Amino acid sequence: MKSTIKFIFVLCFFLSCKDKSSEEKIAKSKIKKPNIVFIYTDDLGYGDVSAYGATEIKTPAIDKLASEGILFKNAYATAATCTPSRYSLLTGNYAWRKKGTGVAKGDESLLIDTKRTTLPGVLQKAGYLTGIVGKWHLGLGDENGPNWNGKISPGPLEIGFDYSYLIPATGDRVPCVFVENHHIVNLDPKDPITVNYTEKVGDWPTGKENPELLRMKTSQGHNNTIVNGISRIGYMTGGKTALWDDETIPMELVDKSKKFINSNKNQPFFLLLSTHDIHVPRIANKMFQGKSGLGPRGDVILQLDWTVNEIVKTLKEQNLLDNTIIVFSSDNGPVVDDGYQDQARELLGNHKPTAGLRGGKYSAYNGGTKIPLIIRWPNGKGKGTVSNALVSQVDFLSSFAALTGIEKVKNDVIDSKNTLDVLLGDNKIGRTAIVQESFMGPVSYLEGDWKYIEPLDGPKLVPWGPIIETGFQTEPQLYHLKEDINEQNNLASKYPEKVKDLREKLFNIKKNGFKNQHEVNLN
Repeated sequence: MKSTIKFIFVLCFFLSCKDKSSEEKIAKSKIKKPNIVFIYTDDLGYGDVSAYGATEIKTPAIDKLASEGILFKNAYATAATCTPSRYSLLTGNYAWRKKGTGVAKGDESLLIDTKRTTLPGVLQKAGYLTGIVGKWHLGLGDENGPNWNGKISPGPLEIGFDYSYLIPATGDRVPCVFVENHHIVNLDPKDPITVNYTEKVGDWPTGKENPELLRMKTSQGHNNTIVNGISRIGYMTGGKTALWDDETIPMELVDKSKKFINSNKNQPFFLLLSTHDIHVPRIANKMFQGKSGLGPRGDVILQLDWTVNEIVKTLKEQNLLDNTIIVFSSDNGPVVDDGYQDQARELLGNHKPTAGLRGGKYSAYNGGTKIPLIIRWPNGKGKGTVSNALVSQVDFLSSFAALTGIEKVKNDVIDSKNTLDVLLGDNKIGRTAIVQESFMGPVSYLEGDWKYIEPLDGPKLVPWGPIIETGFQTEPQLYHLKEDINEQNNLASKYPEKVKDLREKLFNIKKNGFKNQHEVNLN
């Protein structure tokens, strides 16, 4: 085993020892810490890649990660939509604790308090160079929102990232520009950008007024300003030289990721590559158009697999693969029709994005939050194994803190727990409980094989068009997942004491978090 990758095993040894000699501490400080590349995909379902059983589409690069690492079959995002999942990943706290962390507007102010503990901030403290490339969707700017034509701050650089290259919100929201660090890329000051989410600005055509100009028709909403033949959510005008090209977004994000890796190869780095694929609008590059047989949605899954391959190839070329942890996961469950007529539903065939789980993106059912998670350890730890341990993305902050030698995280992190032994494949059980969030509530509580969903009087289907069950019912729901993984048989009336028990535990977590259990302590 190469000396540069002994860090992980040595650190695991430290974690298991209560008493450490000064010689051990000195040895620990001299071992190079592993790089971390976290590839965070968008709207990729549990059943969307062949490593998780998909048969109608092949994802060889992602499959190779699984064959060289650990594939987790019981992993969850914290929410069924992107903004709260990303908030939880970066802060170590469930997003429902903070108001305004639902799906963020395209001109939202920064949602993460610049004074709070964050995953990139913890890694900075551990000596890492930190970068984020790709989708952000956590707001930018102060209480007045982003100043698109000036310095856009605060943002990622103020919450722990050293470098950022962003899609400010989502691909289907204006402004359709990249933001590098604090400024829009290629913006001509003589052609300033104006953005408005309540009324039309300027004279650019819209999908509602000029549907004949669209290259992809809308199915619901998404009928405001047209950019590149695609109508978006929100209105904008100006900034023509700064507009992105939808077909080359993945290439742009891969290029910036490669440059970040290459320029920081001589020191520990953390890269969060937050891909746009497979979120709408699904506009595949010409390399992938028509290649999947499943329409644009399938094509961009192939494009995502290409992205993974390019990052791994870069790490190999720079002789970094043997000292880099690669994490691959998704921010929530899948959605088929989400605003554009791209034939995603019509061309599904036998492909099952949720692998048969009930619900999907937005839902309180497991299809909304159960996601693929693969971790490739550079020393071959757990190579080719499958873990059934219960895992939550909220725990990456405390787990990476432990991994990189941060002995304690601050008390503002109340939900993230150190589950490094689970991520390493040594703990086969994982968490005892997790909490899940749907798009408008309620939250759910999963403990062992039981899942409790809070009652809510709301729509039975996602109301704007996707044919997805919300999971909203006026009565409590209780499911035994070991016997009923698809959540079909509500046992609440049969086991009222179990409902009461789980409801009380959820209430306590809402009130106190995991405050007495979360602290990372290596002493």
